[in-house]
Amino acid sequence: QVQLVESGGGLVQAGGSLRLSCAASGSFFSINLMAWYRQSPGKQRELVALITSGGSTNYADSVKGRFTISRDSAKNTVYLQMNSLKPEDTAGYYCNARLITLVRPGGDYFWGQGTQVTVSS
Repeated sequence: QVQLVESGGGLVQAGGSLRLSCAASGSFFSINLMAWYRQSPGKQRELVALITSGGSTNYADSVKGRFTISRDSAKNTVYLQMNSLKPEDTAGYYCNARLITLVRPGGDYFWGQGTQVTVSS
């Protein structure tokens, strides 16, 4: 089976920084893309940042210039560096990955359990 494990969430004051990590493990051959989503109470889950196997990235307008997504292929890990945090960044952050597996050679999507980020004012 495949598992995505997030870490790095916590409580910070506005203007502070956090770095989230998501490590993929299990039965897969390669990673097509990895992404971070977030969801807060009363709001829909939204895409925060994405990185492809080729290194291309994109970001939600609300985090451009503040957040940076990166990857370490040797560790099957994606990171989200979050700077200049704002109270509106408070949410559960979820890792999503499109992985190539034996049963889904075209790729399949997997979700982590999430890590909470809380930004106080």
